[in-house]
Amino acid sequence: MTIMTLAQARENFLAAMETLRSSKVRSALTVLGIVIGVSSVISMAAIIQGLNKFVQDRVEALGSRTYFISRFPPGTDPSRWPEKIRVRKYFEYNYAGFIRDAAPDVQALTTIGTRGFFFGDSNLITSGHYSVEKVIVRGAEPEYIDAIPLFSIARGRFISAFDQEHARPVVVLGAAISESLFPNTDALGKTVRINGSVYEVVGVFEHDQGLFVGPGVDIFAVIPLSCFKKEYPEAKELIMAFTVPENVNVETAQGEVIQAMRRLRRIPAGKENDFELSSPDFISNLWNQLTGALVILTTVISSIGLLVGGIGVMNIMLISVTERTQEIGVRKAIGARRADVRLQFLLEAVVLTLVGGTIGILIGAGVSATVRTLVPSIPATLSYLWVTIGFAISVGVGLFFGYYPANLAANLDPIACLRYE
Repeated sequence: MTIMTLAQARENFLAAMETLRSSKVRSALTVLGIVIGVSSVISMAAIIQGLNKFVQDRVEALGSRTYFISRFPPGTDPSRWPEKIRVRKYFEYNYAGFIRDAAPDVQALTTIGTRGFFFGDSNLITSGHYSVEKVIVRGAEPEYIDAIPLFSIARGRFISAFDQEHARPVVVLGAAISESLFPNTDALGKTVRINGSVYEVVGVFEHDQGLFVGPGVDIFAVIPLSCFKKEYPEAKELIMAFTVPENVNVETAQGEVIQAMRRLRRIPAGKENDFELSSPDFISNLWNQLTGALVILTTVISSIGLLVGGIGVMNIMLISVTERTQEIGVRKAIGARRADVRLQFLLEAVVLTLVGGTIGILIGAGVSATVRTLVPSIPATLSYLWVTIGFAISVGVGLFFGYYPANLAANLDPIACLRYE
């Protein structure tokens, strides 16, 4: 077994760098594929890691122990629902009261009514000369804000039990709606018209723009559920949200809710549920499906780049072997072994790919820093793990595609090399 000394490694490294310097254009074109492959892997990994952190924060903001009951699977397109889902009975407004009594391990249970563009509805909110379209009007009970912490109050208050009981025309606005309708004044205490009906603004939510996984709180206007029922009787698509206390077993609480729903909807024993029970994890699952396509695309791009770069490395090393045939002969004549020559050319190939890999890592770091600056909510960060993977990929490509030229050089006949013109 041949062990390369530090002096030999330094000599071979300098020889490799000299090869790069002597053929700058050729070397640059050779490492370009490596740069593309490594930079695409590094930058996409950093962005996806940041997006995963963002999605996880969204899930936690929705409530780590918050669960949803709906007629349909969350995160699905209504136009693609199969027949067995479309024929399911709508939820009733009285379900929540029954479940509260039948499920003692559940707390903060609330019914939610929604009127939004995803159901084919349009809403218009006006105040004086200002108006906002494409907003989501939601009917909710006082427990809503406890069930879904994402909807946190910045100013004013949320809907009270008194508001709900007396169907008071009050509304809590998303921050973007508030700023659009009242650009120069505080919205609290002012009146707005929602689809023609007058409401008093009693609260404004914290800013939340949302991102790709759904609309943010900014475009929501929340009114008492009793008002929603009266104003929009045609909006039949209700869902419910509930929380499970920390000291209660989640499966026990969910089982209580499922049994209560089955009794409410008179589902015979042995038949499957005609409703869905889900957690905020459906957002993570939806995101994982979306990132799956990104990962495949990145893998294809990086693989092509690395393949092109690897072929370029093999090509330049074969040319280098041809150009340095006499040098190889001289080295062998003065005692260099096959392993020494093989190691020298392998190191040159690895140096080539490491240069490309280093540039790719720097580009990836620049892309992640740019994304983090332009979109602060996405903490795209270049981790040490992916830097290590980037270097490992570079070395691997150099060794794989450099071995054939290095082995070819090692097996050359020294006498034939010395005669080579």
